[in-house]
Amino acid sequence: MRVTTKGQVTIPKDIRDHLGIKPGSEVAFVREAEKVRLVAADEATSEERLTRFRAALERMAGTIDSGGMDGKEFVDWLRGPREDLDLD
Repeated sequence: MRVTTKGQVTIPKDIRDHLGIKPGSEVAFVREAEKVRLVAADEATSEERLTRFRAALERMAGTIDSGGMDGKEFVDWLRGPREDLDLD
């Protein structure tokens, strides 16, 4: 498959049929590491949000030191009284 000078490609008929793509359909390209997926535009919006969310989680991984507390203990500590903060 070749890309035109305008950056266009022809989606093969069997793929258009499978995805229900017709003239005027909205589609989007979703980046996934070294791949690109063609999806319906409404699916792309949620896919892109999920991709951005996962990327943010990966950037934050290992940045919080819970001091050995499990998840519930950590949340209770966050919500509880905080003597270590000077709020006056």
